[in-house]
Amino acid sequence: MADVFSRLLTKRPGTGRRRPPHKPIWKHLSPLLRLLILTQLAFNIGFFAVLPFLADHLGTAIGMAGWTVGLVLGLRTFSQQGLFVVGGRLIDRYGVRPAVLGGCVLRIAGFLWLGLAKETWAVIGAVLLIGFAAALFSPAVESEVARQAVVWEEEGNGSRTRVLALFSAAGQAGAFVGPLLGGLLLAVDFRTACLAGAGVFVLVLAGHAWLMPRHIPGRTRSREGSGVRELLRHRRFLALCCAYGSYLLAYNQLYLALPDEVERATGSQAPLAWLFALSSLLVVFAQLPVARWASDRLDLRRSMAAGLLLVAAGFAVVAAARPAGWTGLAGLLPAAGYVVLLTLGQMLIVPAARAWVPDLAKEGRIGLYTGALSSVSGLIVLLGSSATGSLLGMGLPPAVPWLILATVPALTVALLPRGPGSAPVR
Repeated sequence: MADVFSRLLTKRPGTGRRRPPHKPIWKHLSPLLRLLILTQLAFNIGFFAVLPFLADHLGTAIGMAGWTVGLVLGLRTFSQQGLFVVGGRLIDRYGVRPAVLGGCVLRIAGFLWLGLAKETWAVIGAVLLIGFAAALFSPAVESEVARQAVVWEEEGNGSRTRVLALFSAAGQAGAFVGPLLGGLLLAVDFRTACLAGAGVFVLVLAGHAWLMPRHIPGRTRSREGSGVRELLRHRRFLALCCAYGSYLLAYNQLYLALPDEVERATGSQAPLAWLFALSSLLVVFAQLPVARWASDRLDLRRSMAAGLLLVAAGFAVVAAARPAGWTGLAGLLPAAGYVVLLTLGQMLIVPAARAWVPDLAKEGRIGLYTGALSSVSGLIVLLGSSATGSLLGMGLPPAVPWLILATVPALTVALLPRGPGSAPVR
């Protein structure tokens, strides 16, 4: 593995010459990019002020059975990730502004409905509305940030991955602040948290109605066919989806394999909160330096490959330590190593994958391809999580499940597209 990393980190031809110093990124962004990055921050604050507390609300306040709570949460995920490709197609046809405004209206309505819902059918309707709202506005914002990042790069400002890294860091900051806000509001009640979440989206709606251009220069609309058949024949893009899906499957182990490991080591899942906070803070504070380092040394393919190998190494750390059977603080160290390596891999993979989409998408289809990246990889996670759950429950030797999990991202490095369209970072 060390030899693989050595080849990955070798500078590309021409990178040995002295580079100009990096400009402070925020002050050189266009007003539209600043709006979109702040939007991602607000989206996640509003979302995570409510959703982390939904399962407990459904089980205690409403009294739903465990299987019903699981069904509701699954329907929310499906209505969001599963319909990203639908939202992306609508964006290509009708534009970014209508998708963002319409999505905000639906999210506001969904949160208000959820705060008032007492019956199962009402809760399901609310979460479907909340999920489909994101299937509209998230592909709109993500695809336009990726497109604007390419323009920013072509204007000589630096690598597009730096813009997308800032976008990721803003989203992670929102994911960190949102639960803190929601936890404070739950001291009143769940309805108050829902009202606060809706209030955040009211502000986003007002900001975009005022500041979002009706027509974004360079953004073309596609009115001919759905483009789905063409997408399904695009082997290079589907290979990217599979590699990205393997990362998401690995990330999903924060909620599946990691809790079991933490409980084994400490007898409680309480340390999970600290490990999640560690992951969030790493992204908030280290994402931009990591992206700057990577943009000087790696093209998009190598960045994703290095990230996937870091993720694999995270699983390998736990696998190596499991036979020792450490408990207590020492037992938490391998889990912390997994979280750190997974997060470092995430910092390389996510900006690179988003930056790659504009080079692979057909003309006028960037919304569709951005949505498909989430939907296809989300399907991989759905199928892979079922297999992982079975793997963890098979009673295998303790290191074996973690070794198998390590092989998945390591093997998908070979799937990453090569040749034209690998988008060397400039």
